[in-house]
Amino acid sequence: MLRDWLSGWTEPGSTKQTVATIAGGVLAAFVLVCLVLGWYWSREPKVFWVEETAPNGARVVGYSTVNTLIRTVEWLLEKPGGYLTNDVTPPSVLLDNMPSFEYGVLVQCRDLARVLRNDYSRSQSQSREDPDLAIAEPALNFSNDSWIFPTTESKYREALSALRSFQARLVDSNPSDARFYARADNLREWLAVVERRLGNMSQQLSASVGERRVNIDLAGERAAAGTSSLGEDVPVRTPWLEIDNVFYEARGTAWALVHFMRAAQFDFESVLEDKNAVVSLRQIIRELEGALEPVSSPIILNGDGFGMFANHSLVLASYLSRAHSAVIDLRSLLAQG
Repeated sequence: MLRDWLSGWTEPGSTKQTVATIAGGVLAAFVLVCLVLGWYWSREPKVFWVEETAPNGARVVGYSTVNTLIRTVEWLLEKPGGYLTNDVTPPSVLLDNMPSFEYGVLVQCRDLARVLRNDYSRSQSQSREDPDLAIAEPALNFSNDSWIFPTTESKYREALSALRSFQARLVDSNPSDARFYARADNLREWLAVVERRLGNMSQQLSASVGERRVNIDLAGERAAAGTSSLGEDVPVRTPWLEIDNVFYEARGTAWALVHFMRAAQFDFESVLEDKNAVVSLRQIIRELEGALEPVSSPIILNGDGFGMFANHSLVLASYLSRAHSAVIDLRSLLAQG
């Protein structure tokens, strides 16, 4: 009976063979469309031009930073394929490089929104927080992979609307409305967060080859104590299946920071010039731009440090480590009188 059933599907000109041919063609077309869309949606974005002045031509302190944050969140929601991290249908559900890139961008948007709410928009610790930023910051910190009730996109659009409202109030004619304080201590608060993010990403990238590190968690303080002892040597290695995810998250981090650093160069221009620190910020931007150089290989290679094959993670870690060191130097300059 099984032989008779199979022969009905293979007999030339039979209805069953026609159905099988059509089904195979449809499946092949579907796979082809998924491959093309997956490639198109996974392309990394180019760096956009950061605007220095408001649309009316006025130079408003804080406009560049807020406008750049808005445009970055807009990119997350409106780029080819839209926001992909929370998609549950093909081809999006099969992609991981662009969702990792999105997460790197998102973390930087969250960090900047938090500093904007707690520091940039307040003159002192007892100042009242801005009502729009009080909406935007927690909305951006909503779960990044919720696909239903409420969706991640709906919460991020809520944050986007609040940021646009803050921007409109920032550039209007009412001097007592939204405020942005471009001070050295405020810039240092944001750079402190950036410093930790870059340090974390460079360490994860460096761990692509695996190594044993000396435990320095409590170094420099005799009375220090930790939750538990990890021993003198700590094995560190990024899991093999997560190497490309870490790589693209780091690329997303660098892409977002290039824009935010350029915006800071405009908004904190007088502070940077006063501290003779403009070149320090430009060096950070240059290292981040180097981290965004196109990858010529179709896959992320993970060769040994001094082996025959490249290790893209170590190359990227080198750029981010130098940017990390430059951020430390810039914070030190800003702290000086």
